[in-house]
Amino acid sequence: MASLIHPVKIFSGGASEALTRDICEYYGIDQGNVQVNKFSDGEFQPVFNESVRGCDIFIVQSTNPPSDNLLELLMMIDAAKRASANSITCIIPYYGFARQDRKDKPRVSIASKMIADLLSAAGAGRVITMELHAPQIQGFFNIPVDHLESSIVFVPYIRTLNQDNLVIAAPDVGASNRIREVAKALNLPMVICDKERKKANEIANMTVIGDVMGKEVVVIDDIIDTGGTLCKAAAMLMEKGALNVRAMCCHPVLSGKAIENIANSVITELVVTDSIPLKQHHEKIKVLSVAPLFARAIRNVHENGSVSSLFRQIYNPGSQTNMDLKSN
Repeated sequence: MASLIHPVKIFSGGASEALTRDICEYYGIDQGNVQVNKFSDGEFQPVFNESVRGCDIFIVQSTNPPSDNLLELLMMIDAAKRASANSITCIIPYYGFARQDRKDKPRVSIASKMIADLLSAAGAGRVITMELHAPQIQGFFNIPVDHLESSIVFVPYIRTLNQDNLVIAAPDVGASNRIREVAKALNLPMVICDKERKKANEIANMTVIGDVMGKEVVVIDDIIDTGGTLCKAAAMLMEKGALNVRAMCCHPVLSGKAIENIANSVITELVVTDSIPLKQHHEKIKVLSVAPLFARAIRNVHENGSVSSLFRQIYNPGSQTNMDLKSN
């Protein structure tokens, strides 16, 4: 294949250094050498300390706050383009500003569309991301987007639990499609928590659609921010007769008093991924790595293979879940 003549190099932005190290280890190559020079006035300048001419470049950077993470990614793309990289793919485990995907009130920005335009304008040729707040955001891009789903890592973990008594729950109606695929893969029932918000990060009312009496409940969502939705949903599920509630959220934003909220809640375990590094660890929080998943996606993209094949393992428990892909 023609693409194989181009060497692969994987670089990390400042927000995803630990994840990038793990991705490179699974892929079987050394991490690329890049540094960020910082100036006294707050400016910074990413510099590639090795040649990228003619290489297929993969830049790993989640764009969680602060906004410097996004700007750093854009500058790294620009630097790679100006250094004659053959191709530039952005690995964005957490695509920030994804909740701003529509005009939900007058005179607001659709920031997730604007960021898609910025990535293209800077020189990105492809984006690989994970668990977008809304899958339709892929349509904001004019370049190829590979959208990985957290179910690829969550389903194998759920299979280790007592499936005879499990129910999969959505914390809101918007997450119903996300959990439907998980419930289908595991052949489990699902319920939905219907919420009404007063304003951002504040819930007015919530009800449960479905039966959880005497069941162990797994609530699945894309993001945990302050934890308010999850904690209220868990308390209500317990009131409806659930034996216990476990939560699984791909992106651990965990802002404000989120850790305190989780610690004081009825949630027995919060399972997250390392798409964003944890700001603070807690005994209730378990982290599953997405490094093997992204390493496999990078290899499939570079070798013109199928990225959608990565989703088959959730329907086939005997498939390769450890994604052993290191070079021989």
